[in-house]
Amino acid sequence: MTRACIVGWAHTPFGKLEDPDVESLMARVSGEALARAGVSPEQVDGIYVGVMNNGFSKQGFEAAQVALHQPALAHVPATRLENACATGSAALYTALDFVESGRGRIALVVGAEKMTAKPVVETSDILLSASYRKEEGDIDGGFAGVFARIAANYFQRYGDRSEELARIAAKNHRNGVANPYAQMRRDFGFEFCNLVSDKNPYVATPLRRTDCSLISDGAAALVVADAETAETLERAIGFRTRQHVNDYLPLSRRDPTAFQGARLAWEKARAAAGISLDDLDFVETHDCFTVAELIEYEAMGLAAPGEGYRVVREGIAEMGGKLPVNPSGGLKSKGHPIGATGVSQHVMACLQLTNEAGAMQVPGAALAGVFNMGGAAVTNYVSILERRK
Repeated sequence: MTRACIVGWAHTPFGKLEDPDVESLMARVSGEALARAGVSPEQVDGIYVGVMNNGFSKQGFEAAQVALHQPALAHVPATRLENACATGSAALYTALDFVESGRGRIALVVGAEKMTAKPVVETSDILLSASYRKEEGDIDGGFAGVFARIAANYFQRYGDRSEELARIAAKNHRNGVANPYAQMRRDFGFEFCNLVSDKNPYVATPLRRTDCSLISDGAAALVVADAETAETLERAIGFRTRQHVNDYLPLSRRDPTAFQGARLAWEKARAAAGISLDDLDFVETHDCFTVAELIEYEAMGLAAPGEGYRVVREGIAEMGGKLPVNPSGGLKSKGHPIGATGVSQHVMACLQLTNEAGAMQVPGAALAGVFNMGGAAVTNYVSILERRK
């Protein structure tokens, strides 16, 4: 098996975009990513597309749409992947498997979603499909309600951590100001995030609006190449390891406050990479809701169960802290177009590792962690990335 590297990338801004559909969003990043990698469309051996859709659009078959704006890709095998909020990572990992198996040398990965064209009520119902509808379909507040239930259970067990959630929101919004791709480039401050008000109401108690990620449009793309090909190109970001661990879909079948699948993915990643968290320079993690980031601190090993609040209070995850978490602003500030998110997180890591992150740069970043999950920690992806060239 030959190790694959990321050799190019592209990213649209996230937000309420004028692009009419996923097709146009993918067109914005496909050619740009190939050009940045220094490869031509004729060199691409496989295309892997991450789009959840599931009702955002009547037009499916997204994998076949990439070639509509890149005619040289018309006869290249193309496949669409879907794995809830980790759809982008599913597409990336499948492309890596394709290259590392020797079936091809270069693959194009595109993640995209057009979410804002639907009314909020419909969007909430579509997103609820990332939960187990047989048991969770009637939860008030849609997917926010699912995570509100997780937060309520966590608070009941470990104490009310609303203040810590507000500090996580404030951190990520502060970081997002420096991200040119972010949907919400505004520093709201802790006091605003902590106060329930007309501008920051409860979405699903105990989660406030500032505790919830945004409804977004956007796309991101990556080019993956085998190690030999990567040596001939300008940039190469390698995977020290990559791990994928699943857990039960129904919350009733597991401890919803433990994120055990995420914990196992991180444990496997640290062991396979031969590292501790002290070796990482930053982490991009899946803060679909602030309570998710809090529990992820514990799952990744920064704190014992129930003690994620210490990470917040001690400033460990802040820029300049021991382990900066979400220097990009995370999903909370950057936005969360479902199919694009996992791809976007890896693009953000690549920018850091090549010292191209601008004002959001973590000084001397050499080893990155990326965590992307689908549903309420049902499918969990951990990448440990480093620059090879």
